[in-house]
Amino acid sequence: MRVIGIDPGLRTMGWGVIDVDGSRLRHVANGHCTTVAGNLPDRLMALFDQLSEVMILHAPDTAAVEQTFVNKDGAGTLKLGQARAIALLVPARAGLDVGEYAPNTVKKTVVGVGHAAKAQVEHMVRMQLPGVKIFGPDAADALAIAICHAFHRQTGDRLAAAVAGAMR
Repeated sequence: MRVIGIDPGLRTMGWGVIDVDGSRLRHVANGHCTTVAGNLPDRLMALFDQLSEVMILHAPDTAAVEQTFVNKDGAGTLKLGQARAIALLVPARAGLDVGEYAPNTVKKTVVGVGHAAKAQVEHMVRMQLPGVKIFGPDAADALAIAICHAFHRQTGDRLAAAVAGAMR
């Protein structure tokens, strides 16, 4: 299974792709989509186009996006929500199921602590994907989101198989 994790952002949208084979994880690629200051529609279009290219290039089977949290800056939260819509739309348009995870869920899954620092998340991503060259902090977060989705997807698949077996 090939998983893409997406860390939404209006200036920098991180992405990371991993392959999952049982309990084995393998890094495929990571990077970010960027925009420059300008009008919002142009920035959203740039994110859409760049993320669409990533999807075509790496052909993931499933996707995961980090949920946003509301902060004190309502306008900033709204803009981030619009960038998040692009992060959800592009894989959905490609026909993929898209998982959504709260930041604390990602951290707890990857690090073991829900309030882990960014440095701890990046360290654990490096531990789980030996030899990975991480493109930046947003790409590290995206790889963590992909790892989180792989774990939760596998757990869900095992649970579904156990329930199906018990129903026989």
